[in-house]
Amino acid sequence: MANRIATGLLGTALAAALAAGSALAQEKRNMELVGYNDLQGRSAYQPVIHKQGGRWIAYVGHHGDNLLNPLTGRKEDNGTSFLDVTDPRKPVYLAHIPGEPGLAEAGGAQMARVCDGATLPRADKGKIYLLRTFGNRSQEVWDVTDPAKPGLLTMVATGLKGTHKNWRECDTGTAYLVSGIEGWRVRRMTQVYDLADPAKPVFIRNFGLPGQQPGASGTPPVELHGMISTGAKGNRIYFGYGTNKDGVLQIVDREKLLNGPKEPTDENLLYPQVGRLDLPPTNGAHTTLPLLRMPIAEFAKDAVGAVRDFVMIVDEQILNECREARQLVWFADVTAEPKPFNVSNFNVPEASGNFCSRGGRFGAHSSNENQPPMYAKRLVFVAWFNAGVRAIDIRDPYHPREAGYYIPAMTAKTDKRCVKMPDGAERCKRAIQTNNLEVDDRGYIYIVDRANTGMHILQLTGSARKIADFR
Repeated sequence: MANRIATGLLGTALAAALAAGSALAQEKRNMELVGYNDLQGRSAYQPVIHKQGGRWIAYVGHHGDNLLNPLTGRKEDNGTSFLDVTDPRKPVYLAHIPGEPGLAEAGGAQMARVCDGATLPRADKGKIYLLRTFGNRSQEVWDVTDPAKPGLLTMVATGLKGTHKNWRECDTGTAYLVSGIEGWRVRRMTQVYDLADPAKPVFIRNFGLPGQQPGASGTPPVELHGMISTGAKGNRIYFGYGTNKDGVLQIVDREKLLNGPKEPTDENLLYPQVGRLDLPPTNGAHTTLPLLRMPIAEFAKDAVGAVRDFVMIVDEQILNECREARQLVWFADVTAEPKPFNVSNFNVPEASGNFCSRGGRFGAHSSNENQPPMYAKRLVFVAWFNAGVRAIDIRDPYHPREAGYYIPAMTAKTDKRCVKMPDGAERCKRAIQTNNLEVDDRGYIYIVDRANTGMHILQLTGSARKIADFR
């Protein structure tokens, strides 16, 4: 593939990784490596980057495993990693708090959200709070004011049978938790809590699609994956259901969700819904990112429609080596909320890197959720598993185009991914599996790897950087 280069020595952490046996090539266009940390070889899910005083801290959730923590000298169940990324060229690993025992999706602590006490309405103003999942079992709040010495504050919800991609409003304290509770007919639905005082969680309600609630009949709709709220000001929550099939985008009136009738009848569950878009049976809805009030240059002289609302829907590829329908990025016009419709999509051509034969998953997974001013309404970043991270120019959502990409080099810790052959034998290949990502308010891009390769910190270069607004 074009633009293959020798990996430079970018700080002591990266040099150590190379000495440990990393591959000597990375693939890139208009993106470059700034810094690296191997995350102790732990499979990573969600990174969250938070400014704490004069420091920038990365909180990284992990899939389940049990590995050595060199800071303690003990093996620990994968949980949450804490890194100081104030100097992105030299990230410093600060701490690890264990998660639920188990492997892959059966353990760990995949999800993390962080809020300042100074922002939360009834919190200690000098504290920093981490909301995280504990495997599939519970939701927790930790005091991470000193990220090198985190302490458990309280349990929000326990006895669960599933968790995943939570959302938290730091200005109101409202938290939307992906949970699985007894009686509900799916593994993942929504529990809403008031965490304005993180030490004293207040339950608000349970929520899901009609047919998922206790007592319903027939085949239940596909389970929840996650949601994104625009808060009290925007008064909308965008729910994504399904991962790689039967996807649903649900647009919900936040005020009606929080203050409407809470008994989970079909009527009450539909009450806050203002729009719904059903995807094809072969595609899911992992991430539903609102792109609102987008100016469309082509329509600037039109009497109607020059500014429109969109939701970017990112599917999740599940099976290795292209053994299912390709999962893409879709752009839905939601200007008329009761009648959302798809207007375009984005895909990485398989032939551009022979990705189906590389091993592991090839397809979309997740996008950044933070939209700082330099990127808002201009660029988004999407994890594409063995095709790395892709930068997408969204200035015209009707015609999204690739602005750049970065595929990390494999290291000695990069794990293999297997498929079963017709004769029952397994074929395994080591492969990059860029899983989730985030951007910080400085513009750095943080990508983490599902196959144990670690965290890469990137920045834009060339024509992609010119699309961004770094004034």
